[in-house]
Amino acid sequence: MAKNILVLTGSPRRGGNTDKLAEAFMTGARQAGHKVTIYATANKTIKGCIDCKHCFQKGQACSIPDDFSELAPLLEQADMLVLATPMYWFSFPVQLKAAIDKFYAFLIGGKEWKIKECALLVSGGDADEAKFAGIVASYKLIAEYLHWQDRGVVIVPGLHDKEDVLQTDGLIRAEALGKSISGEEKSLSR
Repeated sequence: MAKNILVLTGSPRRGGNTDKLAEAFMTGARQAGHKVTIYATANKTIKGCIDCKHCFQKGQACSIPDDFSELAPLLEQADMLVLATPMYWFSFPVQLKAAIDKFYAFLIGGKEWKIKECALLVSGGDADEAKFAGIVASYKLIAEYLHWQDRGVVIVPGLHDKEDVLQTDGLIRAEALGKSISGEEKSLSR
């Protein structure tokens, strides 16, 4: 069954390693017959959640006027969410984190998620995969809290320059993860 997959990217560096990982995943997912939409949070203005609890009460997801109003309908329509991000200080960059924080609007607004599955594509400069434990733990806790099934984690360490991912197997693994998305209920974490 074809899924509607939303890929949220978090890198402010256009065309870099994270964008290449996202594109590779999307290529695989499209080859598997899925519809894929990409949303670059770094190109948007999404302000932080202020916990006003007025979510979905004034005709939009958030009472703060920002670009989350265009992201919210994409989240509502998605069956699966993929976070494609660089690791900044062992976590998500602020551009993506602001969007994730506003997922709260769906909880406060009493909105049902169609999203049932998720995946994480993460790149970073540190060569030690163990240093990615914090961002992976945050992702897994989000998935657990929202009752989303983790379909896989692709970590590509040791990336500094814009083209470094081309010297790794990261794009192959991201594309393979995209191709693996089907009706099956299994995780492909690494």
